[in-house]
Amino acid sequence: MSAKYAVLIRAAMRSLIFFLCVVPLCNDNILFPLTDIPLDIKDGAEDTQRMTLADKLTFSRIIMAPLFFVIYLLPHFFPDWPYAAGIWTLPVLWALFIASEISDLLDGKIARARNEVSDFGKLFDPFSDVLVRITYFLCFVIDGIFPVPLLLIVLYREFSIQFVRTLMMKKGVAMGARMSGKVKAVTYMASGAIALLAETVFRLGCAGTPFTILKIISIIIFTIGAVMAVTSFLEYLSVYKKAPETKA
Repeated sequence: MSAKYAVLIRAAMRSLIFFLCVVPLCNDNILFPLTDIPLDIKDGAEDTQRMTLADKLTFSRIIMAPLFFVIYLLPHFFPDWPYAAGIWTLPVLWALFIASEISDLLDGKIARARNEVSDFGKLFDPFSDVLVRITYFLCFVIDGIFPVPLLLIVLYREFSIQFVRTLMMKKGVAMGARMSGKVKAVTYMASGAIALLAETVFRLGCAGTPFTILKIISIIIFTIGAVMAVTSFLEYLSVYKKAPETKA
């Protein structure tokens, strides 16, 4: 492995570990006050002793994210292994990507349909969403498909949202999904899918015009996503500024 890729991969792993430790909430669908978690959940009561079907779907994304990361970067981990970038990796990567996105669509619906919406699930779902998508984006940055500045915008937005949410919790403010946040989520998914398609074309030996066109399209959509990410952050910030103070 070249020194350049070794440094990039180490930085990516540190970023994932840091994200795993400090960002429990990074989704536009909810703002859940940690201070309002019932004591029985904090103490590990029945609500946290079993995982519902929706929670299991959410947990599956936590498993699939590092698998995607490792399989995608096999050519960088083992550059001399002829099968590291083989065609076999493509269906595996697509299966992980599609399964992750489908589970994201289904877990909330299943929880509501089965009347199993829980405080744990409200925290767990957005956490896994961001972990999965940041994993995709890191892979595409390492491979040169996505530019680093766009990833930095996304990371800064997620960390900033967490800070603003913490301030909003103190005011007792809970805000639902905003349209800009929904558009952001769709563009994240679309840009990731097209970037993976570009990588698929590249690994199939079409590194010319088709790859370049797909890369440009994915960057354009990812740029829109970054703009929507900033826009949704500004909406949160506006709500925070307008929210009245409440006493605990």
